[in-house]
Formats: sequence, C-alpha cells, structure tokens
Amino acid sequence: MRILIAEDDPKMGDLLSRGLTDERTTVAVVRTGPQLIDRALGQPCDVIILDVMLPDMDGFSTCRRLRARGVWTPVLMLTARDAVTDRVAGLEAGADDYLVKPFALEELRARLHALTRRTGTHVDARTLRAGDLVLDLDGPAARRGDVTIDLSPTEVRVLELLLRNVGRVVSRDALLDHAWDDEYEARSNVVDVYVRHLRAKLDEPFGTSSIETVRGAGYRLRADGGRST
Repeated sequence: MRILIAEDDPKMGDLLSRGLTDERTTVAVVRTGPQLIDRALGQPCDVIILDVMLPDMDGFSTCRRLRARGVWTPVLMLTARDAVTDRVAGLEAGADDYLVKPFALEELRARLHALTRRTGTHVDARTLRAGDLVLDLDGPAARRGDVTIDLSPTEVRVLELLLRNVGRVVSRDALLDHAWDDEYEARSNVVDVYVRHLRAKLDEPFGTSSIETVRGAGYRLRADGGRST
C-alpha cells in the first residue's frame, strides 16, 4: 500500500511515517496542501492522510481541490478538533473518513485498510453507474437503460462528480470547482441552474428523481439512480 501524508508538524509526520512503513507499505510526507496536490497528480497512491490545519491552504480546501482535479484516492482527514461541524465539513469537502487527534496508531492502520478495501479500483472508473443511470466518460454518453441522453460538457462534469460521490452530499463549492473555471464566484447560482438542466434530462422524461437537494449543504445522487422501488 502506498500512503501519501500531508502534515506540517515534522514530529507528527515522522511519527506517522515510521509507524506506518513496513515491508508492504511505503509512505511519503509533504508539508502543504499544494505539495500534496502536485504529488497526488504526479505519483498516484492508494490512500491519503490529510491534516486539517495546514499552512496557506487548509485540509478542507485541499481536499476539494483534489476532487476538482479528478483525484479520487481515498482521503482520511486528521484534526485536533472534535466538533461535529468540522467532521461534517471534512466529509462534504470530499473526505472518506475522519480521525480526531490523539489517536491510536492501530486504529489509523485499521481505517486505512478499510478505506482501500471499500473503494478498490472504483475511484478510477471510466464508467459510472447509479441504478440504470450510466455515464461513460470515454464517450461521453449518459444513458437510462437503453436510452441515450445528450449532455453538454458542463453537464457531464457536474454529473460525473455526483456519480463519483453516490449517496453522499456534494457541496455547491465542490461542483463549482470541478465543472467551471475561476471566473465563477462561489455565490453564483450556476450550479443550481445546471442541476435543473440535469433533472430535466435525466429524470423528468423517465419519471425518476435521482438528484436530491440537501438544504444548506448541496446535492446528493441517489444510489438507485432515482428509480422507485
């Protein structure tokens, strides 16, 4: 297993590196969010450990940028803050798990192994599915069963991020980072407009309801693709 760690405290970084390295595990440590992003883009790893309190760019922003750049490696966030709001913020930023300091090294190892078992190679899949809703990124083409649905490039990017996070809330900021360039501000309602476009194409003609609005948080794609049971 290849582990990439972002930890600005040299002592903690060294402790994690020594504690996690063995004959089957290699560990690389960086100190900042931008360094982590560059390393993750250039040298793929199996799991990322990301400290929340990083200089310049905090862990939440770093995780959002990773996901916006198409890095779907499992992320475990570390923090000294135990507030529920912080844990929720980490998960909404795209993290897969959250561990509060201080922690036992054995628990960290167990969580890392659980993350890699749970995600497997799905994070790099080029064909994404939720029920009978399919997005082929090499097409790209969306389908409901045997029916092909024409989507614009921006609609594809929005749907991709929702499908890669099936069953989880994706914030408007994360969708904005992934699907648009820097000319759009976070307060823009462009995300809501494109979600309406997707609903009109993916749901209304089929009598389904795949994209849920989570008030004050963002959007969530149902794992069943919106088909009623």
